[in-house]
Amino acid sequence: MRRVRGEVYLALALLNIFVLLAGFVSLDIIEARPLPAAPHPVTNAEGVAAAELASSTPADPERIADILDDPMSAVGLEDGLTGYVTDPSGTPLFELDPDTAVTPASTTKIATSVAVLDAVGPDHVLTTEAYFDAAENRVVLRGGGDATLTTTADSGAYPQVATLEELAAGTAEALAAEGVDTVSLGYDDSLFTGPDTPQGWKPNYIPEGNAAPVTALMIDSGRVSPEASGYGSRSTEPSQHAARAFADQLEEAGVTVEGEPSDTTASGEPIATVDSPPMSRMVESMMLSSDNVMAEAMGRTAAIAMGEEHTFDGAVAATHRVMADLGVRDVTVTDNSGLSTLNRITPRALVELVRHSADPDRPDLNAALTGLPTSNATGTLSSNGRYAEGTSTHDGAGLVRGKTGTLNGVSTLAGTVHDQDGNMFVFAFMANSESASGHQLDTLATALTRCGCS
Repeated sequence: MRRVRGEVYLALALLNIFVLLAGFVSLDIIEARPLPAAPHPVTNAEGVAAAELASSTPADPERIADILDDPMSAVGLEDGLTGYVTDPSGTPLFELDPDTAVTPASTTKIATSVAVLDAVGPDHVLTTEAYFDAAENRVVLRGGGDATLTTTADSGAYPQVATLEELAAGTAEALAAEGVDTVSLGYDDSLFTGPDTPQGWKPNYIPEGNAAPVTALMIDSGRVSPEASGYGSRSTEPSQHAARAFADQLEEAGVTVEGEPSDTTASGEPIATVDSPPMSRMVESMMLSSDNVMAEAMGRTAAIAMGEEHTFDGAVAATHRVMADLGVRDVTVTDNSGLSTLNRITPRALVELVRHSADPDRPDLNAALTGLPTSNATGTLSSNGRYAEGTSTHDGAGLVRGKTGTLNGVSTLAGTVHDQDGNMFVFAFMANSESASGHQLDTLATALTRCGCS
């Protein structure tokens, strides 16, 4: 997982001042992470001015339709564009084929976030363990599905994650108590089973660094280094890669490791463990960075908790079960990251999921909302000049919070937005068209911010 220090601090600041209005105001944000929200949105992510109090006048659907008309025509996606906008209570304000199921790309991660939070709760942690097989004089590193595990600590990172450095120190201490200073090393990634890539993934995803084979033992979401990006940035053998990194940390801790790590099975009781951050913080981090491997690992975590197979099929079965329990229809997925070209979700379903994440009766789901990137400030809504000064969408800076989704021929955006009267809207715009690209839907969200729609 890429952890960028400057973005983290800005994310925390914005989460501390960004509003949840109307029906969302009653949220018990104290239970959300990382920080509670204050009652007003920022007007510009580069400034500090706050908007006026929200208008109590209901938004006018006709005015919303009018203000969206020109930008929708301008993006040239009429044949492949769908959308849905509501107020926080769920009252429809704009509909454009909202029940048409289309490829959602990474907005799938909204469903994944809600599913894993529902399945295990916001405080759940994932544990990576070290075992000692005295008969074989072998330490065994066992993965617990924590894709955020890393090698050494970064004091400026958010969230603070488990490290092999800490695990190695605990392991070395336990071995020293047994009078052992030389061992061989094994690794156990058996918690996840089945294929390590799902239906619908293209062959180029792993070579180009969009994902890695999904195993229960990996560091940095399968990246070859925490900062790695782009072509070849992911290990094709993430379990072995993590085991070799653990061997290095054991050596640093004073334990001699003989030979190469081998694939084996852990048994007995662990001699050292490290825990991931709470699931709520992991969800926020995954949503901000749109980390595909983290999303897939979270799907497996939900499957394990719900008694499904520990496979991709089990993960999507768990996701579908949570959607059914929540009454959210038209979510059909074959993976949890949104890389699959076979996934289908409707705009209405995405809006309903955002609203569920803000339900005051479900504070356990809040991280799916607080993890949404903020325009021109954090995560994927700050990359590649989105909503930046000098662009046609800069008016929306700081006023749009949304999950992005991009594949070839797919562009999606779903989240919340505020207009000039202080109204809050929940929205989803989805384009499935040969000409669809990442930034086109920003103009529609920005149009909503310009609306004096009461």
